[in-house]
Amino acid sequence: MTTSDLLKAYDEQLRTDAETPSAIDTTRLGPLRLVTFAGGRGFVTYENLDGADAPTIETWIDGALEHYKQDAEIERVEWKTRAHDHAPGLYEALMGRGFVPDETESIMIGEARALDVEVPLPDGVTLRTVTSETDVHAMTAMLDIAFDEPEPIADEMAKALLRRLSLDDGMELWVAEADGEMVSAGRLEPVAGTTFAGIWGGATLKEWRGRGIYRALTAARARSALASGKTLMNSDSTEFSRPILEKSGLVKVSETTPYVWRR
Repeated sequence: MTTSDLLKAYDEQLRTDAETPSAIDTTRLGPLRLVTFAGGRGFVTYENLDGADAPTIETWIDGALEHYKQDAEIERVEWKTRAHDHAPGLYEALMGRGFVPDETESIMIGEARALDVEVPLPDGVTLRTVTSETDVHAMTAMLDIAFDEPEPIADEMAKALLRRLSLDDGMELWVAEADGEMVSAGRLEPVAGTTFAGIWGGATLKEWRGRGIYRALTAARARSALASGKTLMNSDSTEFSRPILEKSGLVKVSETTPYVWRR
């Protein structure tokens, strides 16, 4: 598949309700999907902006903000932008209304079989999936450290993941352990009704990086995706994880930047 083929598959298959399986509410506003997640989080996404001009886009932004402001529980709204979209004036309009750009990430896509490789692990390191409440809390606490979160989000993340596990929608949580302690983790998210499975939330403790653990977790998730019939993998990757995925055969098809508004 060419880069154009992969980007087309991404736009057509993933920029739908399949993108937000844990949504508790979704409202349409023009081409926008205004999604609400548990924990007071709003999320704005869309397949495209239908060729809209700048004034129309501004109207949609105002409507989206008004929608979320009416819900007192919403504390944070993320507007997910993609670099390949035709969106005149979007970024300026978002910032003019209090949205702040976060870190830009690479949209990585490739064939699952390219990631299904044997990766030797350091002595004493093992991989497994986790489902228990205790393990999920331990995993999110480790991720707080690995991501160097300025404000702890482990409890909020654990609640969201436990809710997802209760839905039994195919999501898998993978961890790497050394001497009974979690040192790396990541999610696998098979996307219903598509050929895709996403790999998300991958992180490794600083002292364990550079030893192949993240790549081994990626390979394990790819094997699981293939076993469930998924043939394509996608991920929004930081500059740390992008080179690892490129070595496995994934390619960068675009970029995504979240713009975040806080009440």
